[in-house]
Amino acid sequence: MVRILLKKQLMEIFRSYFYDTRRNKARSRLSTAMYIALFALLMFGFLGGSFGSMAMSLCAPLVSVGAAWLYFVLFSLIALLLGVFGSVFSTYTGLYLAKDNDLLFSLPIPPGAILCARLLGVYLMGLLYTSVVIVPAVAVYLLNAPFSVGALLGSLLLIFLLSVIVLLLSCLLGWVVAKVSLRLKNKSFVTVLLSLGFLALYYVGYFRAMNWVEGLIANAAQISASLRSRAAALYVFGRMGEGDGLSMLLCTLVVGVLFVLVWLLLSKSFFAVATATGPVKAARGGYSRVRRKSPDAALLAKEFGRLGSSANYILNCALGAMLLPVAGVALLLRGSALVGALNGVFGSLKGAVCVLLCVMLCSVSSMIDTAAASVSLEGKNIWLPRSLPVRPWQVLRAKLRVQLLLAMPALLFASLCAAVVLRADALETLALVLQPQSFALFFAHLGLWLDLRRGNLAWTNELAPIKQSLTILIILLGGFAAAALPALGFLLLAPPLPGSVWMLLFALAGFLGALLLRLALRRRGETLFMEL
Repeated sequence: MVRILLKKQLMEIFRSYFYDTRRNKARSRLSTAMYIALFALLMFGFLGGSFGSMAMSLCAPLVSVGAAWLYFVLFSLIALLLGVFGSVFSTYTGLYLAKDNDLLFSLPIPPGAILCARLLGVYLMGLLYTSVVIVPAVAVYLLNAPFSVGALLGSLLLIFLLSVIVLLLSCLLGWVVAKVSLRLKNKSFVTVLLSLGFLALYYVGYFRAMNWVEGLIANAAQISASLRSRAAALYVFGRMGEGDGLSMLLCTLVVGVLFVLVWLLLSKSFFAVATATGPVKAARGGYSRVRRKSPDAALLAKEFGRLGSSANYILNCALGAMLLPVAGVALLLRGSALVGALNGVFGSLKGAVCVLLCVMLCSVSSMIDTAAASVSLEGKNIWLPRSLPVRPWQVLRAKLRVQLLLAMPALLFASLCAAVVLRADALETLALVLQPQSFALFFAHLGLWLDLRRGNLAWTNELAPIKQSLTILIILLGGFAAAALPALGFLLLAPPLPGSVWMLLFALAGFLGALLLRLALRRRGETLFMEL
């Protein structure tokens, strides 16, 4: 029974690799193999390769001064962070608040079997994220340190115990998130805030990583001695990776005891949390005053409501709207150093810095692509907007306005900040304002047009139209390419035009392209929408 439930759990997680929701049929073996190979390439080739290169820069210096335990501790902490964050939200939804809880509990299946299968699913996901960091680190250590059977066994035990610790932390944090979420009205914004907080910590740590690594290598012996006397538990854990028998025994016993305690806690609380519905207020009779809205305002409010109800939609299609104000403030605070560095490199080309700032703003705004998924997100409820007493163009225009309202004011603020930092003249200010606006306008219309032509309404998971559709891929990659095109042309061709004039020409092209797409949406878009 546990094996069947675990298979069901994994098929739900990786459903998009085996099933084409747009065509409503199973993928071919070749297509499935290609998707899995691409996933493995991204996870273990790209991410694993980056952590492997970091391990190669740290391993030899730390091993040479007898601080291999510190090497294992550092990469174990990174693996813990990535593993817990990668699996805590899947724990929250997959272990405690899964949508099929009521169905499974109504079947003659012991709750312990359900709990065991879901814990194994959480464990495997945590192991996947953890392995991206710790497996390259262990491989680099075994290649650089003198080989011994003890070191090999200790490294393998380290990987296993680390994945169990990730499981324990994910279960505890997922339990806290599940408890808290039952008392929240708007869970999407909590998820968004937590995700943005993690991204902020990640990028702060990333930009400081090189200086930290250089300092660690230069003072490895002193840092190792200091930590060894102050953090005995970390020292024992790191020694396990080196193959120390006593450390291996102690760590196994401690993790085993913690696992038993967490299992007992989950066994007693799993059923109560999994079947909880949260506090429900009694409905009261009476009337409330509702302000009448125009059809366009009501449709726009409905689209913003759909956006605000989905953390996945916000994080994947509206992240740029939150990053642009941050980029504007960052330019005001640190932009003078950036402008000085760009002038030092590209100062021979008049207006090159203006071009590059426009490219940066457009690159961030390309992460706003709500229109490219808005039609597909209607799903099987597409008949609802069709049945409203409004023209189809009004429905499409509301979807378009959401992206424009997210992108254009934020872009305007960031553009004015860039103009202040650059101390731009009137022409450069005009270019910094108009070119990003034309970029946002063009790609909003293009995303809506492509979603009408290639809409996917047969999805069962909203991530399909948000993250896995060809339309989103085209808009994202095309947006980055189109943002970089003016800079590449200006730097390679070196035209006899100031950078501001060059960008104004691209702004004009963007406005014309947006106008043509808008005319196509007005004439053909209504028919396409009604034929979906």
